[in-house]
Amino acid sequence: PQFMLQPAGGSPSTSSVHIQTAWHIDSLQDELRSLSWDIWSRPEVAGSETNAHDRLVRFFSQRGRTWTVQSRYKLPTAFRASWGPVGGASSAVHVAFLCEYDALPGLGHACGHNLIAEVGAAAALGLQAALEEQTQLPVPVKISVLGTPAEEAIGGKIELIQAGAFSDIDLVFMAHPAQQDAPFLPTVTVAEVTVKYHGKASHASAYPWEGVNALDAAVLAYSNLSVLRQQLRPEWRLHGIIKHGGTKPNIIPAYAELEFYLRTPELGDLHDLKAKAEACFRAAALATGCQVEIIYPTQTYFNILPNATLANLYRSNGEALGIEFPEQPGSFSGSTDFGNISFVVPGIHPFFYIGTDALNHTEEYADAAGAEEAQLHTLRTAKALAMTAVDVVCCPDLLQRARDDFSLAKRQQETVAKKSAQSSVNVSLEAVRHVSLLKN
Repeated sequence: PQFMLQPAGGSPSTSSVHIQTAWHIDSLQDELRSLSWDIWSRPEVAGSETNAHDRLVRFFSQRGRTWTVQSRYKLPTAFRASWGPVGGASSAVHVAFLCEYDALPGLGHACGHNLIAEVGAAAALGLQAALEEQTQLPVPVKISVLGTPAEEAIGGKIELIQAGAFSDIDLVFMAHPAQQDAPFLPTVTVAEVTVKYHGKASHASAYPWEGVNALDAAVLAYSNLSVLRQQLRPEWRLHGIIKHGGTKPNIIPAYAELEFYLRTPELGDLHDLKAKAEACFRAAALATGCQVEIIYPTQTYFNILPNATLANLYRSNGEALGIEFPEQPGSFSGSTDFGNISFVVPGIHPFFYIGTDALNHTEEYADAAGAEEAQLHTLRTAKALAMTAVDVVCCPDLLQRARDDFSLAKRQQETVAKKSAQSSVNVSLEAVRHVSLLKN
């Protein structure tokens, strides 16, 4: 491998630490490949990742007594493995590497989460090996690896946040497979909404006037949203289906159901889009005489907050290892529950190429995630991630800059959210005004 002789942090003394980090990850490549293969070959859907959980728990339990492993950490298929602190016991900088390992129904590891688990484990062990060689560190350091299940369905990281799993963590690192290498891609905020219309059944031919047609409400709502799209910002998205529309043509449907996804680049904009969509749903109920329920059944996935300091360090370390970073795409509509973590802890979530141009969530990508070719890219990513962690913990100025970037990004999001909240109020007030006019 190619090593960086002058680290991104600017301190020549950390060059040897980078080299030690990369060498140690290379020395574990067979173990890491086996770990990834075991997870890939036995895919488990969100919330059912028993084999992956147990395999990772064994992996860290076998590292020796220096690692403390907590199985079923706050969630049935989550875990936490911790090492340190080294360099002192008080005021340690707590660095966490995240592992995902849930698969997609019917497709297996078509999003490469087995490789995410491998990167997290490899980077953590690389950082450990490097720090063990140091006689003096600017700050004490503790390392943890968190197994975060159910990203594809319920947002396991969000549940772990709510359970306090990140309350003592200072920095978070994770990397996700994609079609190219990128230090940062602006993922989107996404909310799932279920809309239920309740009407009244009646014979559709003999006495239709006795019925209240819930399907009419669903069709009107669907059409309302279709019309709304032309007034939305180009980067906003709303898309959905009619899940239930009745039982027989000669029975006026008493129940209908819609399911929609709402996506915006930033969390603050989502409030505005929700208000507009809910006005469409309620207008359809008013027009047809139905009752409406608007339900958000799952956690909202936030957009990832950028951290320029960490992203620039990762790019520099990656380039030193031979990673090429093409021009960032103009738009990216993916979403992840890591975004929620980026609102509570400074972190980085780069994307990495695995040797294929296939798209995520396809059979071709699942095959690539289990292929030998993916290993070069995966281990190289783990090295760059661990070297970035080295830079930050070995240079207090960089650590403070990463924290400052985090605070700035949060303030900017709060400003957007305040403006959007006021816009949402205005939308709601306008809807109420129209309803009053109709009643009068």
